[in-house]
Amino acid sequence: MSGAEENKPTVSAFSTFLSGVRVLDLSQYIPGPLATLFLADMGAQVIKIEPPQGDQMRALGPRDAHGRPVFYNSLNAGKTIRCMDLKDEAERAEFLELARTADVIVEGFRPGVIDRLGIGYDVLRSVNPGIILCSISGYGSGSTLAAKAGHDANYLALSGMLERNGTDAPMFFDPPVSDVSGSLFAAIAILGALHGRNRTGKGCVIDLGLADTVMPLQLMQIAAYGANGTVPHRGETYLNGGAAYYQVYGTRDGRHVMLGAIEPKFWAAFCAAAGRPQWADRQADALPQHALREEVAAFFAALSSEEIAARFGAIDCCVSLVNDLGEAIEDTHTTERQIVRRSDEGHLQALFPAWIDGSPPMPRASADHGGGNARHFTQASTTATEKVRIDGPE
Repeated sequence: MSGAEENKPTVSAFSTFLSGVRVLDLSQYIPGPLATLFLADMGAQVIKIEPPQGDQMRALGPRDAHGRPVFYNSLNAGKTIRCMDLKDEAERAEFLELARTADVIVEGFRPGVIDRLGIGYDVLRSVNPGIILCSISGYGSGSTLAAKAGHDANYLALSGMLERNGTDAPMFFDPPVSDVSGSLFAAIAILGALHGRNRTGKGCVIDLGLADTVMPLQLMQIAAYGANGTVPHRGETYLNGGAAYYQVYGTRDGRHVMLGAIEPKFWAAFCAAAGRPQWADRQADALPQHALREEVAAFFAALSSEEIAARFGAIDCCVSLVNDLGEAIEDTHTTERQIVRRSDEGHLQALFPAWIDGSPPMPRASADHGGGNARHFTQASTTATEKVRIDGPE
């Protein structure tokens, strides 16, 4: 064992930031569970309460060698999983008892559903005046679209982001932009609400629409529209393909390289290393830079990825070979930063990307499916979806 391994911390301070905070998570799929995963990373106790049939995320995505749902397990590591039928009066009463000592409740129903279930904010506040309720829905409450179904690409389409990304047609993204940013905004709002409650003693309702989360991601473009009516379209701006200096190019051996030389000093360094000093002043060419882009494309197309790495690897000019996911996980940078690691159970995990006091984030424990005296799941490796075993009180 190396000295570095011997000195690895057994616990990161990051995992204690929310010690003592209790979160009830009623949400499914990605946005809510990812938000509460981040809270669990910081030490919150997260009890994920699922309907009798389980979180529908359990039926989506690949399975591991034991038939377990990979996506679902990655989103819910470190949580306690309980199964409750909130339409049942006795189980609803049990939920309200849990809410009595909770700090935060996260739910992902369409607006109005928790009220119809009898666990709306007024009810929750009557048993726990300091409760923080974070409601995550597609379009938020109060919108004419509040009851409408939608997924990430629908939110991007509505928000104006989808139209200007892609090449020949609008292109959506993997991972889903609004779902993931919704998780981050929810976690941020919850942390702020917890801090605010420390001052006032009062809880609050957080109403977060996933379609809304795309707008602050476009704050610069929205400011430009407000100032001069500019509507950016595909391939017209330096951020979406209009610039030669910020562009993906093909290589001779079928790979791709990203040139991100936005600042003039990086562009000048690239031009010098490329042996094309005459390109340096053309960074100021009007967008879209079709002619310059074609010249740079021809330059990269004549080189293999190895030749590009050799020529530009030591030059400070923002040239990067485009990795696939496997290459990215095995990259030296990823290894050094310890952001992708295996847990004690052997699960490969993407961890919260922050070191605290010189310590990397720690791998997560698997979800606890026992759930105290609640109903819980058994995992079947022979079916595409998981069977549910409903147990009585233990």
